[in-house]
Amino acid sequence: MSGAVSLSSVFTSTLVSSLRSTNCRNFGVPMALIRTLATTHVFNKKQDQNLGWCFRGQSNRKFACSASTATFGATLTNSSSDGCPEYNRLLPCPLQNGPPRVEHLVVLEGGPVLEYISKALDLPPLFVADLIHFGAVYYALVCPKPPPSATPEQIKIFKEVTEPSVLRNRTSIKGKTVREAQKTFRITHVNEFVEAGTYLRVHVHPKRFPRCYEIDWKSRIIAVAKSYVVLDKPAGTSVGGTTDNIEESCATFATRALGLTDPLWTTHQIDNCTEGCVVLARTKLYCSVFHGKIREKKVKKLYLALAAASMPIGIITHYMRPVNMAPRLVTKDFTKGWYMCQLEVLECKEVPWPNTSIEEKYRIDDCGWPKKDVAYECKINLLTGRTHQVRAQLAACGAPIVGDSMYMPAVLAEAANPGLNPLGAHGKQCDSEDDKTKAVEEWIAQHGKEPRVAIGLQACQISWDDGEHFYEAGSPWWR
Repeated sequence: MSGAVSLSSVFTSTLVSSLRSTNCRNFGVPMALIRTLATTHVFNKKQDQNLGWCFRGQSNRKFACSASTATFGATLTNSSSDGCPEYNRLLPCPLQNGPPRVEHLVVLEGGPVLEYISKALDLPPLFVADLIHFGAVYYALVCPKPPPSATPEQIKIFKEVTEPSVLRNRTSIKGKTVREAQKTFRITHVNEFVEAGTYLRVHVHPKRFPRCYEIDWKSRIIAVAKSYVVLDKPAGTSVGGTTDNIEESCATFATRALGLTDPLWTTHQIDNCTEGCVVLARTKLYCSVFHGKIREKKVKKLYLALAAASMPIGIITHYMRPVNMAPRLVTKDFTKGWYMCQLEVLECKEVPWPNTSIEEKYRIDDCGWPKKDVAYECKINLLTGRTHQVRAQLAACGAPIVGDSMYMPAVLAEAANPGLNPLGAHGKQCDSEDDKTKAVEEWIAQHGKEPRVAIGLQACQISWDDGEHFYEAGSPWWR
């Protein structure tokens, strides 16, 4: 591993000595980002997080590779002689995501970031350039504190590279606290210089969105104004991208479809599996303006939800657990510190359950709901905007959204075993905090995975400034 040390390797006195004596400065080479994907974009042909500290060194490279199955489509070529997949390019986009692989490294000898990662992880330079272009590479001037699950060896390494005598000799962090220097930033240039002691996090298998290459993006544009664009977001896509993939996003593809020179800005989010109205700002200033309108509750959002059971008309209130992780748990009982969630069901009408051909066309997951003769289309006024709010609240009411492979299995489990949900109306009382924690963990285990592509949920209407700006999405997929 030339010029680099994996965090699983034992630091030598040479490394610590080099860090103490180095006066290298951390800076980005002022060059435009090299668009290495330009010649391979399918788009031009019209077309959670499991980020734990993956300490991998050269000694267990084969083990790391053997855990990566060949589910990457064109991303990987055939396996090499040692059983490891051979990385090629990130495009064309594979149909499936590969297993998570996040590498945490510390630079031993300063140099260009692309060259370092390529040698340290034995990856082709073009593949590393693709990762940087996708926004899948991060750095921090100082190695972040290891998680509680870190081994004694990993903790030892952390202490060595963050020793005060080492940090004092690094000019790049003078004037910064250790906490400030541990803040991570995205690498944006393939030629960016990284100095000795710099921490790097590389998302080798970024989350992919093949739907981006199937969409006629121009046909999804609802409106183009001076300050914003309104998009009818397709299900199975990300509005603004993910931690490891800002390339395959609605903002990026809408920008290209409109031929804009400046990228569109994300003003608000809807779930990847949800379709419908999304406002993208054309300037950073209007992005801030729109955020202000949301805070001041000047933005009104209506949703259409295809529920598996009937919902009562009126305002429904729940309280959501303040944990930024799916599934989102809610209860009808006020709980201090939990977020209030409110929605208003304006209409609820019986409609036919989507037939098999429609479900196959839009890749709707079969979640095992026993009765599939009728469904219920609900028009919902979203009064608060929490992540997964509509999905979690309807599931808590026993009316999960059609195709919601995360929340519907839990509803079925509660129906088969009343009281399984410790936060539900029939939840069993727990004698201790440990019992309550265990009950919550068991309830979380009843939930499934995120939907593959779409669920029966559409952001059908968005308006702001008392209706001065008013936009509607097209017909939902189930009609």
